[in-house]
Amino acid sequence: MRRLLKRLLQGVLLAIGFYYAGCTLALVAYRFVFPPITGVQVQRCIEAWLKGTSCRRDYRPLPRQRIALHLARAVVAAEDTRFYQHAGFDWEALREAWETNRQQQRIRRGGSTITQQLVKNLFMTTHRSYVRKAMEAPLTLLAEIILPKERILTLYLNVVEWGPGIYGAEAAAQYHYGKPAARLSRYEAAALAACLPDPRRRRPQRMGWYTQIILERMAIMGW
Repeated sequence: MRRLLKRLLQGVLLAIGFYYAGCTLALVAYRFVFPPITGVQVQRCIEAWLKGTSCRRDYRPLPRQRIALHLARAVVAAEDTRFYQHAGFDWEALREAWETNRQQQRIRRGGSTITQQLVKNLFMTTHRSYVRKAMEAPLTLLAEIILPKERILTLYLNVVEWGPGIYGAEAAAQYHYGKPAARLSRYEAAALAACLPDPRRRRPQRMGWYTQIILERMAIMGW
């Protein structure tokens, strides 16, 4: 039994090692190219298959210059105001999330940075757990080492879920506003950013209260 457990542990460690090695190579490649598919996209297709429905995947990655600057700034203001200051983890946000979850005895807040959300989208699923958070941590550090901040933000803008089967800024702009991402106004960008905490249910046209908060944060940040 002890030998069996030892072999099992070795197998698990080997699998984890291969997983992180593969993710590292992918991050190096994503410094120059966009991912052909992401973990969250695979998750959604599996969920659709289990329900007996077709998998919708509207994914149109674009270089940063073809995405409105308003949207990049709105997403930072909404999701990670200290994005340019931290090295992958916002410890103050994590402390606040921990206190909220402890008091409510359930995972209600994640305290994730844009870098953490990016590696989740690329390599994991949307299911919340402390195990996922633990696996996410080394990938977050690797992403910060391998990718410049602006590339992290560009990748995030292109892969994040913005509606059922809608991935990235271009697909979101076309789906919600019928226009390219490059032509989004400041208000439209903030409204799209307001959807990110729950993108499969929220719609920018119904997020006026949070849109105004994001616009105020953008102004405070000099944007």
